[in-house]
Amino acid sequence: MQEMIQKVREYVHSRWTLGELHGINHWDRVYANGKQLITPDVDPLVVGLFAYLHDSCRTEDGYDTTHGKRAAEWIDTLRDNYLKQLSDKQIEILKKACLLHTTTLKTGDPTIDACFDADRLDLWRADIIPDPEKMATEKGRQIARNTDYMALME
Repeated sequence: MQEMIQKVREYVHSRWTLGELHGINHWDRVYANGKQLITPDVDPLVVGLFAYLHDSCRTEDGYDTTHGKRAAEWIDTLRDNYLKQLSDKQIEILKKACLLHTTTLKTGDPTIDACFDADRLDLWRADIIPDPEKMATEKGRQIARNTDYMALME
């Protein structure tokens, strides 16, 4: 699992041409956040891959409303090489998480919701304090409530 995530991380990073707001440092924090959100119902491989794929198809580091859709479509092109060990169900969940991560608050799917929160918990990088009430998981709410974001933003 870790080897697949690392290979995807390296590949996506090698293609990244935009700034840091949505780049490798953000992806690494989303991955770290995601590991904190794992429960028995959450697929850790999908959450790890989401960290490195969800912003991978941005055309700009600022406002880009269709980057999630492009990332979901791009996943199909990675299926036969970087993602060949994933089941059809894991691909479906990963694509849905990427597609909806900027438009949907909660889906009810534990893995997708963990992906959403892993990303949202890093909003402080853009001077936005994560709102516990906008987290999709209970663990996400707890982390948002108990993190000193002001210290992180200094």
